Amino acid sequence: MATEQFFLVVLVVLVGCFSLCFLRGKYVNKPYNGPVIYPIVGCAYDFFKNRHRFLQWFTEIMEKMPTNTFKLERPGGVRDIMIANPANVEHMLKTNFENYPKGERYTTLLHDFLGRGIFNVDGELWKMQRKTASYEFNTISLRSFVVETVQWEIQNRLLPVLTSASKTGKSLDLQDILQRFAFDNICSVAFGMDPACLLPSMPISPFAKAFDDATEISAGRFYSAVPFWWRVKRMLNIGSEKRLREAIKLVDKFAMDVVSSRRKETSVSAGGPEREDLLSRLMAALSSKTDEFEIDNESESEKQSCGTMDVFLKEMVVSFLLAGRDTTSATLTWFFWVLSSHLRVEEAIHTEVLQILAKRSQTPPADEEGISFSFEELKDMQYLHAALCESMRLYPPVPVDPKLASKDDVLPDGTSVAKGTHLNYCNYSMGRMENIWGSDCLQFKPERWLKEGEFVGDNPYKFPVFHAGPRVCLGKAMAFIQMKSIVASVIHGFSFKVEDGIKCPDYVVSLTMRMKGGLPVTVRCR
Repeated sequence: MATEQFFLVVLVVLVGCFSLCFLRGKYVNKPYNGPVIYPIVGCAYDFFKNRHRFLQWFTEIMEKMPTNTFKLERPGGVRDIMIANPANVEHMLKTNFENYPKGERYTTLLHDFLGRGIFNVDGELWKMQRKTASYEFNTISLRSFVVETVQWEIQNRLLPVLTSASKTGKSLDLQDILQRFAFDNICSVAFGMDPACLLPSMPISPFAKAFDDATEISAGRFYSAVPFWWRVKRMLNIGSEKRLREAIKLVDKFAMDVVSSRRKETSVSAGGPEREDLLSRLMAALSSKTDEFEIDNESESEKQSCGTMDVFLKEMVVSFLLAGRDTTSATLTWFFWVLSSHLRVEEAIHTEVLQILAKRSQTPPADEEGISFSFEELKDMQYLHAALCESMRLYPPVPVDPKLASKDDVLPDGTSVAKGTHLNYCNYSMGRMENIWGSDCLQFKPERWLKEGEFVGDNPYKFPVFHAGPRVCLGKAMAFIQMKSIVASVIHGFSFKVEDGIKCPDYVVSLTMRMKGGLPVTVRCR
């Protein structure tokens, strides 16, 4: 009897909520200042209705707001402020940085996936990781290793696959190719191993599927109309949470195998030549810091079997994979799609590459496919750099980045912020604001980043694609090395024809903005 009464109460509440939502257009009549927030349910109806187009929805609302900022509320009292205002972004990421950490909600939602890796922590643990990683990322030796590794991967994996496809006329999913490249490359640079995913046979990778599932489902927790629903599914081990648990098990095994393998190699080769990969560098740098931090929320059995430091390193491995595999591959997928409808830009990039090659004392034959570029040559590719930034302005790899207000505050535009509010700056929306980028904000124009032929970086809080302030992306230079190397080498020898024409593809609502359904292309030799 008690059970029947419980379900009756739930039914009455649901009917009442949906009735309010249904009648909203009839009874709500006031000047527009954002989505209607109802008692108890907040904006749940709008969230549910726009669940497959969050980025467009956010952008449409921000365009109507005087300062490109608006408030949301969801069931359970979850309050959000969505931001596409450079002054507000600078306030969050720099001026009042200490008041806007990742926050408990963010770290909780991603803990199963990222643990206590650098992207999912605040405070002293973040500072320690940041300081250690920052030193290693800024070494010339790592930069040289990155350039060499990327060029090897291009010459021995990417270009042969494209050459084969151009001869057979077989369609390729370019997004899949780029993800395979990025995975092989980040594993080589960060972990000193070669998973060999980008082979002519295109081997099926259970890990890659598991990583995609873990990323997408973890992101789905943020965008749920009912924020606590994922906890229910997790407790019952059903639906997406069951898939997430299975995916994370595969991801964690891969990451722990990487750490264990490197640990064994280190113990065997003690006193031998140092390895150049990032993991080996970090293991050496962290060896003296074992007692300086604790890894919470891990099972005792895992601590005992693997060791606290190895659990920590495993979580750093997963973070590096997320940063190195998904962001660059997503960026380049959208970039090559944009180029397919902007042939003028593609030809300008090709011309710049030829000019770089012409400066060499010995110019390679025109029909030579495998062209490598030095770090200095990549730096000289100013137009290509501008084109990549312009593509990321419109199609940022990380479309939304959340923070939490630890104290009450007021943003520069006058928006009041209550303690516990979640603030989200929207890279996707910022790139589409006319009052930020001008009346041509929706046009793809690399020239907006150039002055007298030289790249001129813009205000980082106007273009926070690589974050900004104290948490600015450490891998920014590495990402540009990889992306410019790929684009220059590919455009020098090939062009792509997008099979679905110029219609803008849909995106996957995830931590990174991957293209839904991939990017089918046919490859042509120049």
